Amino acid sequence: MSKIIVGLDIGTTKIACFVGRKNEHGKIEILSMGTSESLGVMRGVVSNIQRTVQSIQTAVEEAENNIEGGGSLNIKVVNVGIAGQHIKSIQHRGIHTRAEIEDEISQVDIDALLDDMHRLVMRPGEEIVTVIPQEYIIDNEQGIKDPIGMSGRRLEANFHIITGDVAAGMNIRKCVERANISVDQIILEPIASAEAVLSEEEKEAGVVLVDIGGGTTDVAIFHEGIIRHTAVIPFGGNVVTEDIKEGCTIMKRQAEALKVKFGSALASESQENEVVCIPGLRGHDAKEITLRNLASIIQARMEEIIDLVHYEILNSGLSKKLIGGIVVTGGGANLKHVTQLFEYITGMNTRVGYPTEHLANTNTIENLTSPIYSTGIGLVLKGFEALEKRSENKPVEAVSTEGSVATNPDKTKGKFFDSILKIGTDFFKEKDEY
Repeated sequence: MSKIIVGLDIGTTKIACFVGRKNEHGKIEILSMGTSESLGVMRGVVSNIQRTVQSIQTAVEEAENNIEGGGSLNIKVVNVGIAGQHIKSIQHRGIHTRAEIEDEISQVDIDALLDDMHRLVMRPGEEIVTVIPQEYIIDNEQGIKDPIGMSGRRLEANFHIITGDVAAGMNIRKCVERANISVDQIILEPIASAEAVLSEEEKEAGVVLVDIGGGTTDVAIFHEGIIRHTAVIPFGGNVVTEDIKEGCTIMKRQAEALKVKFGSALASESQENEVVCIPGLRGHDAKEITLRNLASIIQARMEEIIDLVHYEILNSGLSKKLIGGIVVTGGGANLKHVTQLFEYITGMNTRVGYPTEHLANTNTIENLTSPIYSTGIGLVLKGFEALEKRSENKPVEAVSTEGSVATNPDKTKGKFFDSILKIGTDFFKEKDEY
């Protein structure tokens, strides 16, 4: 049986669970998906454990029961995304001096460098989430992307290090575990989204991925095929909805419906004489709202978000080298004229990113290609990427007959992931008893 990977996107507005496998052509087939309203997450961070657990269980059960072609699935292990304002990134250089210059540089030397990076001292309450090599330097020879097989005594590397709050990661893992599921990997959400919507050519040319979610806007900048800059902006679609609610003095659910159905990021594209009628509360008259006023409210907040994205682009130092422009995904990408507003403010070509880059079956599941599902599908793709890396070094257990995921947890560092290895060990002990 082909291996199955599950991605769990714990977002501010929704929780989505995706079950995928790789076909003979190397494309990902999404076998099932389940979604539920996210009731315990604010701005990408868990704020209510019990409500989040309930939402996770609802989404997972739906994914288990909606398998394409019939049948059922028993989901036991998932790849989970992490985001939130607490996510930060730093640049650091590591040095590893080798004992024997005659021996070729191997994966062991690279792992030694990565180990050193994971030992960096962080501020209290912070932990390293991911360490991403940028380029390697061998005996002062710079610009090396893959040093394996080369000779040299002094191996250096520039690293992009992503950090996050220990408590935030622990709360995510706690929610998943209370839903009787194990965590395989915790993956930064903008990296997952980028995997789903960007091509290798775009990453090589230089591109900005902007994922506008409900609670946060995630930014990931790629150049020469490598992620160079990441940032999380603490504003998303929910603040736009709140602005509409207050500006038009209507209920929040009415504001969300207005935004989705009639919203536009450019006031100039809306007609002054187009009016929407909103039912009033009992005993109150209905409220009339012009689409021009609605778009003005939306544009004001979207300009603020795009200005912050533009600041991150300038701060990366790569603004003149991003030939691929900007790719917008997430729920905010469904807003009309959002690409035009991005182009007007940043001066960069912009397109909407759909998670179809590596998918084989884009027509079998309704709405699967919506930008709102980019992160969840990206988590499945990152799961397969990790699975292939592990299989190069060690045989991987096949999927159980029930369809549950049975992968060996990757080697992780830091207190942030200490218990994940134990979870994986216990899981395989249980499997051997069947």
